[in-house]
Amino acid sequence: MTEEQFEDRERVETVRLTHQTGSNVEGDIYELVGGKEFFRKLCAKFYEGVAQDPILKPMYPEEDLAPAQERLQLFLEQYWGGPTTYQEVRGHPRLRLRHQPFKINPAARKAWLTHMEAALVSQELPQLYHAQMWAYLDRAATAMLNTMED
Repeated sequence: MTEEQFEDRERVETVRLTHQTGSNVEGDIYELVGGKEFFRKLCAKFYEGVAQDPILKPMYPEEDLAPAQERLQLFLEQYWGGPTTYQEVRGHPRLRLRHQPFKINPAARKAWLTHMEAALVSQELPQLYHAQMWAYLDRAATAMLNTMED
């Protein structure tokens, strides 16, 4: 995808329909997309891109990206209705606080989304699940912005 295509595409917002109990009407996305194996593949593909990225790779102090990959996998699994392992091991996500030490500007956001979109597309999800996940990832990447400086 070219930079112009990336910037020109429309943002997608989706709505999750829930029962009064708070559970999703259509079921838990975690199970619907394939559970742990889906998130393992998604994060592995994402970190393949990160490993080669001149903006993102320097944000990872460890040479081995496997620990970061596992943290992201556990977080996404929990967010989408899977096991609560992330919170049990690491506590509350506090995403903005955990990312505060890093310079996350529009270029870093764009790089993150580029690799995440490639990872998500590689999973060949049904369009509805893809749109739901993408809408969240796009919002989350925007929420992490902490500077507009280059």
